[in-house]
Amino acid sequence: ASRRWISEQYDSQVMADTLAGPGQAAAALVRVHGSDKAVAMSTDCNPWYCAADPYTGGQQAVAEAYRNLSATGATPLAITNNLNFGNPEKPEIMGQLVASLRGMGEAAKALNTPIVSGNVSLYNETQDSAILPTPVIGMVGLISDWRRAVGLRAKAGDWLLLLGGWPEPADLGQSCWQDLRGGRSGLPPRVNLRQEAAIGQQIREAITNSDSTQAVTACQDIGDGGLLVALAEILLATGLGAELNLPRYDAASLFGEGQARYLAAVGDPDWLLKACTEGSKPILLGRIGGETLTLNEQHRISIERLRRAHEDWLPGLMEADAT
Repeated sequence: ASRRWISEQYDSQVMADTLAGPGQAAAALVRVHGSDKAVAMSTDCNPWYCAADPYTGGQQAVAEAYRNLSATGATPLAITNNLNFGNPEKPEIMGQLVASLRGMGEAAKALNTPIVSGNVSLYNETQDSAILPTPVIGMVGLISDWRRAVGLRAKAGDWLLLLGGWPEPADLGQSCWQDLRGGRSGLPPRVNLRQEAAIGQQIREAITNSDSTQAVTACQDIGDGGLLVALAEILLATGLGAELNLPRYDAASLFGEGQARYLAAVGDPDWLLKACTEGSKPILLGRIGGETLTLNEQHRISIERLRRAHEDWLPGLMEADAT
């Protein structure tokens, strides 16, 4: 659901240098005042992943932040963390903390994003029940020319490409898709740090090296909710529909949360297909245009209906709570 009800209550402008505020890009973008540079910022953590497998959850928190920055064209640089856990005097809680830190540390080294600061919040329990382990990662990165930065708004006629390949059925573990169907179970998707670094570099180079006719106009990493949620975020920011013909059309393909993946909108798909190395070739999914999202000529939803579902839920919840 859209968080606009919350974000619009706060000032997201910084000395008029904010380039991408809430909902406008995969990460926040702020121009370095008086220069051509811009800073990208993101905070991430999936507490359900961390509860199911703290080590993988710690890795994933770093990898997700890394992808958010890469999707804007920024080079990730450094991390601060905020470690939120229950009572560490309990062995199972201390086990969560130690395993999460191991995963975060390995991911930070592999992705060349050192942890330069952080804090902890412990003993977060109510009636002897602890919060889910939530080691939040805050990551910053830099893009040398803010005019090259990419948000979520694409153009009519742009082509949509998937980078990183299709997820596996196991990548539905601990997913939003599971949650909506009765509850999360199993293990979260595995994190391949070498693949995260390689595909992240490819998408950053594609964003910064393309010309105006080839340009990557929008990019979103694929995380919570899988491919269709990333697609919806681009379409809602763009205000247009899309027609997709997917070679795979199963729950894992549509909603799997497999890691190291991006959805990009480009003017010239052939250029990006040639630019990427063998073994990680993008998959052409379809094209942006019209007022309806159509999947394989059989499922359709208007962008207006999608927008209402996205925008109305949180304000409706707040209204209901107020009364």
